[in-house]
Amino acid sequence: MVLDRVTAPEPDAILRLMRAFADDPRPGKIDLGVGVYRTEAGETPVMRAVKAAERRLWEEQRSKGYVALAGDPAFLEAMCVLTLGDAVEGACVAAAATPGGTAAVRQALDLVRMTAPGATVWVSAPTWPNHVSILTAIGQPFRAYRYLDAETGALDREGMRADLAQAREGDVVLLHGCCHNPTGVDLARDDWARVAQDCAARGLLPMVDLAYQGLGDGVEADVAGLRSLARAVPELLLCVSGSKTFGLYRDRVGAVLAVTEGSATRDRVAARLAGLNRQAYAFPPDHGARLVTMILADPALRAEWEAELAGMRARIAAMRGALADALRAETGSDRFGFLADQRGMFSLIGATPAQMDELRKEHAIYGVQDGRINVAGLTRGTVARAARAIAAVLA
Repeated sequence: MVLDRVTAPEPDAILRLMRAFADDPRPGKIDLGVGVYRTEAGETPVMRAVKAAERRLWEEQRSKGYVALAGDPAFLEAMCVLTLGDAVEGACVAAAATPGGTAAVRQALDLVRMTAPGATVWVSAPTWPNHVSILTAIGQPFRAYRYLDAETGALDREGMRADLAQAREGDVVLLHGCCHNPTGVDLARDDWARVAQDCAARGLLPMVDLAYQGLGDGVEADVAGLRSLARAVPELLLCVSGSKTFGLYRDRVGAVLAVTEGSATRDRVAARLAGLNRQAYAFPPDHGARLVTMILADPALRAEWEAELAGMRARIAAMRGALADALRAETGSDRFGFLADQRGMFSLIGATPAQMDELRKEHAIYGVQDGRINVAGLTRGTVARAARAIAAVLA
């Protein structure tokens, strides 16, 4: 018997939290765990530009046939322009569409494993759990570098630089493009410049996970650091997600881009990325990618998308400020003032697993065990109660 020997993995923490929240009968429960954007009404909406593009696609599309192993070239070009702008020549960028940002990360790390199996991948402490999960699954060596200063809720610059000083030529430095998950702490312009200088001088390969472009400071502002890095280094891996930026969570839109030194290297890397797609899922899904391409190519749709994205960004920032103010009032201190300075949907509130359990059991507030909360899950009507509970539990 073969299948009889299969053992079940540990239940996914987020999925377990989702089930517990759904089963909770309390009317005032608050979901700050699941990593999706929500409106003031608690909904994850279909963006207006997406709806308009879908209507047009329904009318115009004549085939559901395969596109290409690497995905639609127009989509890949649109992703390149959206993220890298004119920082690098398009002829030097190899690209492949993927089913979401997670698959982009997997394909990029598989490319590293095939090319440099002994390279160490340096990940921030903390980082998105799937980074470590994928690295463990493929057997790629990895180490953590200090990132969050837990006392201040800001970047641990000195710790980060000291740890990355141990990286060797050929190692990979994994960075978050903006709206760092789970901390909400982003690199400043000077930090990007320092990382770029170190990578270029010491032969390190930067890999950037860009999942939240437009939800931090703006569509262009959120990639300013990435673009400065791309200009300074000879090679770079970029993993892009359309889930949050376009609200296409279930349509699984992503891409992996590889900046190379020239067209010859670019052609080899492009062929390898297409081959990795072939082995994993053959042709990547096209529906969501086609919508993204249509939105970015049409000035009216793009303006509609950027306007709605700006509204989402403003709501997240407002909830951050409101929570920081409410906690200041509850605690009589600025202990949680960092929440207003961070970016994106996520922050760590410094709670232990036991305290997160208490928030859930006693106050019907759901967050991840490591203390991560999704501030986009708050509303004007729930922020005060959430602050009272957090202050009471973390006092």
